[in-house]
Amino acid sequence: MQLLVIRHAIAEDRDEFAETGRDDSERPLTRVGRRRMRRNARGLRRVAPVIDRIASSPYVRALETAEIVADTLGVKQEVEIVEALTPENPSEALLPWLATLPPESTVAIVGHEPHLGRLVTWLMTEGGESHVVFKKGGACLLDLGVRPSGGGALLHWLLTPGQLRAIAD
Repeated sequence: MQLLVIRHAIAEDRDEFAETGRDDSERPLTRVGRRRMRRNARGLRRVAPVIDRIASSPYVRALETAEIVADTLGVKQEVEIVEALTPENPSEALLPWLATLPPESTVAIVGHEPHLGRLVTWLMTEGGESHVVFKKGGACLLDLGVRPSGGGALLHWLLTPGQLRAIAD
């Protein structure tokens, strides 16, 4: 199984959004965030394998990012909401969802930092601290093998948003 891990794009300012009284999970992408993510996704289209399924944290900014990626990459299925991708979940919480997928599939997930950095580190090393940093709109591709588990993943590449946009051009 291959796993494309993507951090959500640029969202509205946390402090300014908090003044609206709405929950942070409702914070959307900015216009610039959407525009840059479309370019990032065009870069992903050039380097990522064909995506069979895409999942997202239920947070608005992640879901909006996942929809941009799905549209640009031509993912046929709708974006699936996976609670294990919310920032407060432990890395291993994603394993039950991954276990439901065919081992030959390529899936994309969209989430948040520092959760994604910890998840990718855990998948590669089974370590608890994050040693991978995702900028907003950045992505990496992992090979999880036939049976996803902590410590068994192989990193194929890790690209910043700027690198993805450069690839897109």
